[in-house]
Amino acid sequence: MPMTGRKMIIEFDDATGHCPVAPDTVIHWCETLLKAERQSDIEVAIRVVDANESQTLNRTYRGKDNPTNVLSFPAEITIPEGPVLLGDIAICWPVVVREAKEQSKSIEHHLAHMVIHGCFHLLGYDHDNDQNAEAMEAKEIGILNNLGYPNPYLSQELKDT
Repeated sequence: MPMTGRKMIIEFDDATGHCPVAPDTVIHWCETLLKAERQSDIEVAIRVVDANESQTLNRTYRGKDNPTNVLSFPAEITIPEGPVLLGDIAICWPVVVREAKEQSKSIEHHLAHMVIHGCFHLLGYDHDNDQNAEAMEAKEIGILNNLGYPNPYLSQELKDT
């Protein structure tokens, strides 16, 4: 039997029905990061959720009783003759919209950042100390730049000068 090509399976679900960004665009963001990180033959699920679902997930899995912008759930499960199930990402739409406004960013730019941030967590990156945070942020900035988005960590004051 011939070998099939390695592939990425990226699923996108907008459970809120409010996300104006096309699923193909969100999938492209994730694919860009995974290709840059030399990842293939993997599966990722990205879901846009409301505040209630985000709060429930955050409380259940992190012990924090509030909605949050992005949650990542690494799986790292390999299916024989199939992709590695890398994990799931839950993005809270109301929090992303609020943060984008507070940070004077477009909603699309902030959503792209949350997708990229969540994907890096699935790959094992973390920001649990200054050194890890700097490494993760540098990678996020690079991928977002490749996608045509500005540095998400620049403050508004720096942008205005």
